Amino acid sequence: MQIYEEIARHQPSPTFLADRVIVVSGAGQGLGRAVALDAAKHGATIALLGRSSKKLEATFDAIVASGAPTPAIAPLDFATASDQDFTQLAQMIGHELGRCDGIVHCAALLKHLQPLKHEPLEDWLAMLRVNLAAPFALTRACLPLLQQSDNGSVVFVSETHGLRPAAYWGGFAVSKFALSGLMQVWNDELSREDSPRMNIVIPGPMQSPQRARTHPGEDKSLLKHPEDLTAAFLYLLSTDSKKVRGQTLEL
Repeated sequence: MQIYEEIARHQPSPTFLADRVIVVSGAGQGLGRAVALDAAKHGATIALLGRSSKKLEATFDAIVASGAPTPAIAPLDFATASDQDFTQLAQMIGHELGRCDGIVHCAALLKHLQPLKHEPLEDWLAMLRVNLAAPFALTRACLPLLQQSDNGSVVFVSETHGLRPAAYWGGFAVSKFALSGLMQVWNDELSREDSPRMNIVIPGPMQSPQRARTHPGEDKSLLKHPEDLTAAFLYLLSTDSKKVRGQTLEL
């Protein structure tokens, strides 16, 4: 497809995200950390979101050590966050960073792999909150800021089993599958060319803490590194993809 060719050809300058503010959830580890570091390397100021302050501080230190713009840290547990928490978070971003040009939703929660008949409702609700409700609530809270940007871009991160649900992936697969519906509704409501655009990226199998839990005996050397996947995110955050909306990209 043409869009994959465009990603492969995309060669962003070292400062192409200068003066842009990008919010990255799940920024303490895995894909979120990799996206935050690469976007910062290209000039963006990053708002680091995640549950663990310690992990966020490690990402913060790595960004500062690289000479990139100083990021902001906002610890928040999406499993328990309220409407007010997301509103206050958006207000903090606007007050401290002045703008919001993009969001990359990397935070995810997988409780377990097991048959549906054994899944507790509490676990379902926790996965739905983190994987689906939180991306909705964070996007909605930041929408006024995104609408002020000349290139507002929101990237949801789904998962292979969200694209093709399978046995034993239960509430996790359902919550990721529902991201497609959320993205489509947002894009339909924000249909003007100058409105923030929404897309989905499915990274595929990669080295991550979640993958280590679900495939403990796997040969990690055969998996992609999160750092190998950031090009698609930088492309979707760039003006080169300004007409790309409502797409699901499987890497």
